[in-house]
Amino acid sequence: MPRSLSGAVTAIVSLTCLVIGLAAIDGRVREQLAWLLNGGGPSREMVSAGSKVESLVAVFAAAVRDQSMEHAALVIFALAALVLVLFMLRT
Repeated sequence: MPRSLSGAVTAIVSLTCLVIGLAAIDGRVREQLAWLLNGGGPSREMVSAGSKVESLVAVFAAAVRDQSMEHAALVIFALAALVLVLFMLRT
């Protein structure tokens, strides 16, 4: 099994074990998990929180785009430094 695939499988299995353990301990988690597995959709609060997070990410992306256009040389230097650090950590 490739290394990246085994890492993904390990992460999914550990997350599943965590959710099952929480459901075994806490009744609220068990109720929410049963509601979700029985076809319940997301609540209004979750949809509202998701839209707020989406708008925050959009504002953050616009700010990063504007700043990167304004300081192009520094962005290129930072990306090159990041690539070098990643190569250094890999070996």
